[in-house]
Amino acid sequence: MAIMSFSIPRTIYYGEGSLSKLSELRGTKAAIVTGGHSMKKFGFLDAAEALLKKAGISCILIDGVEPNPSVATVKRGAQAMLEFGPDWIVAIGGGSAIDAAKVMWCFYEHPEITFESIIEPGSMPPLRNKARFIAIPSTSGTASEITAFSVITDPENHIKYPIVAADMVPDIAILDPSLPMTMPAHITANTGMDVMCHASEALASTAATSFTDPYAIQAIRLVLDNLPTAYKDPKNLVARENMHEASALAGMAFTNASLGLIHSMAHKIGGEFGVTHGLANAILLPYVIAYNKKSTGKYGYGEKILGIKDLSQEIKRLNKEMNIPTCFKDCTEVDFSEKKFLEVLDRMSEHAFEDPCTLTNPGKPCVADVKMLFEAAYYGKDVK
Repeated sequence: MAIMSFSIPRTIYYGEGSLSKLSELRGTKAAIVTGGHSMKKFGFLDAAEALLKKAGISCILIDGVEPNPSVATVKRGAQAMLEFGPDWIVAIGGGSAIDAAKVMWCFYEHPEITFESIIEPGSMPPLRNKARFIAIPSTSGTASEITAFSVITDPENHIKYPIVAADMVPDIAILDPSLPMTMPAHITANTGMDVMCHASEALASTAATSFTDPYAIQAIRLVLDNLPTAYKDPKNLVARENMHEASALAGMAFTNASLGLIHSMAHKIGGEFGVTHGLANAILLPYVIAYNKKSTGKYGYGEKILGIKDLSQEIKRLNKEMNIPTCFKDCTEVDFSEKKFLEVLDRMSEHAFEDPCTLTNPGKPCVADVKMLFEAAYYGKDVK
């Protein structure tokens, strides 16, 4: 039997008020990385700066990280860090801000390297030569706060690159449920289904083990039991706490077991059309599960433990409750014109097949299988 490994995050602070842990840090300078204006609007950015000041730490702010963080944004942030010299990097906001900050961190520590040199999984040089990293998520979805993954977009080539490096797992994750309580309903839905995708793909992954399965299954259970409540009642603290924990648990599962075709395909259709990652995952989930069921019994294993009949049907129920479209052609978030879809279909299919996440998908999918799944998910057709 091959030698395996299992790693868990370094430190997680969770529960109401856990943001206050920033005041206990030891250091001199911090670079705070965030996205748009929501963290400022709801007072979390000011609170973080005040807590860091209490710890005797001066700050700079690197904001404006876009929903699909680009290579240019990463380089801009790294340059600001090089000029300031922080010993802490604090990412606060959605998964995009945390993802971007991780790769900014890499280029801050190694300004001589290129983005192309870190695309291959495991090729990133060692971190923590200059700074340590704290992640404070405002959404319950990406689990970037406790994983070795980051997704960066190359807008010129319409490709999202999953960057994988064990050193990118943050030193500290702070899961304060007061942050996601400010999320709009559609973001709660999309990010929540991202959690479901992480957990179900980790469960079915060919690299899944007895160590990863419990995290994946418990994450699925928490999503099924709490996501509809969090969607309908955004101030429900219990549902928010449970979804934040579900996200982290799913992250622990997939950072060890990896993912599968859903993420491979979501990366590529997101790169081509700009559809948000969680929404793409939510739409793709039932189609890819139907395909994967031909090659694995792991969904049935999970269903038995969870006491449900059909995970795919449960996912369809969740999508319907939260007004998530059943197929891409009915998606109004972006312009999913059939003409463009057909123009990029072959390219998307090839790129998705080549995505690192495809390596741990059940069975042996080929480019034609990926194309078939894209067509099924676009038109809402049954999977062959």
